Amino acid sequence: MAKIYYDSDADIEVIRKKTVAVIGYGSQGRAHALNLRDSGVKVILGLREGGKSWKQAEQDGFKPRTIDEAATLGDVICMLIPDTEQKKIYETSIKAHLSPGKSLMFAHGYNIRYGLITPPDFINVFMVAPKSPGPKLREVYKQGFGVPSLVAVEQDYDKSALKLSLSYAKAIGSTKVGVLQTSFKEETEEDLFGEQAVLVGGLIYLIKDGFDVLVEAGYDPELAYFEVLHEMKLIVDLVYSSGLEGMLRAVSDTAKYGGLTRGKVVVDEQAKAKMKTLLKDIQDGSFAKEWTGDVVASKKRLEEMMEQIKHEKIEEVGLKIRRMAGLQK
Repeated sequence: MAKIYYDSDADIEVIRKKTVAVIGYGSQGRAHALNLRDSGVKVILGLREGGKSWKQAEQDGFKPRTIDEAATLGDVICMLIPDTEQKKIYETSIKAHLSPGKSLMFAHGYNIRYGLITPPDFINVFMVAPKSPGPKLREVYKQGFGVPSLVAVEQDYDKSALKLSLSYAKAIGSTKVGVLQTSFKEETEEDLFGEQAVLVGGLIYLIKDGFDVLVEAGYDPELAYFEVLHEMKLIVDLVYSSGLEGMLRAVSDTAKYGGLTRGKVVVDEQAKAKMKTLLKDIQDGSFAKEWTGDVVASKKRLEEMMEQIKHEKIEEVGLKIRRMAGLQK
């Protein structure tokens, strides 16, 4: 059972005594930086000079610095840039500025788990991983609450890494709701599996195939969109707030019976076996080798797949429906 920490378990003064260098100002970087600053933490930003993020940071009242400068000045250096860029940035702009007692912080364990970054043994290495997109992390903080986070310690050079990670988590608001302790290995493998098998990959193709089956059988595409995609949010919201049983109790008996007797026809034991294959690829590094072994090639492939999704029939229909519903301009 994972250990859970709350406000009373974390001392925010630990992180307030540090200079925190946030590297990156995207979805997570911006939310972390703003929450930390509002919690009284000294935050500096390390960004590519003159880029879009640089201008956004200035608009938010920061005085951004180069990544090298931020890494030199920071006691805690937060790697909040995409997984595919971390190794290069670490090698060119951060590694040389590490000194005994500094800390390297991650919001996802990918680069440590797969050995893309190997920190020196004289620093702390820890993780604080909010379980939400950055904008949500910022939104609930401003409401006086927080989102759950995971914390993990990979290297504890000066025996302060756990206290530091909990203090950081408190400063971004997460100890208000609960922080679970894990490891870099467990967080990375579970996160990748969730994305691939259920939350992104599984969901996309379940929706798309359901839409295609209805349209190919002669049903109206707009109605098919409503049935397999538009109403998905309603069901997911019920699962989120009430669990699987709570969702079932909220739908009709016909939906309950049909779902419980027919759901396994689609997501059967063969599908479960394929999920196990995905997990094995994550555990043995096969996926990491494919994704970050040749970043140029994998990003090109990703762009091609994104272009293909863009031109799917369900996206064409969906754009019309979302505009009709006032969800998209």
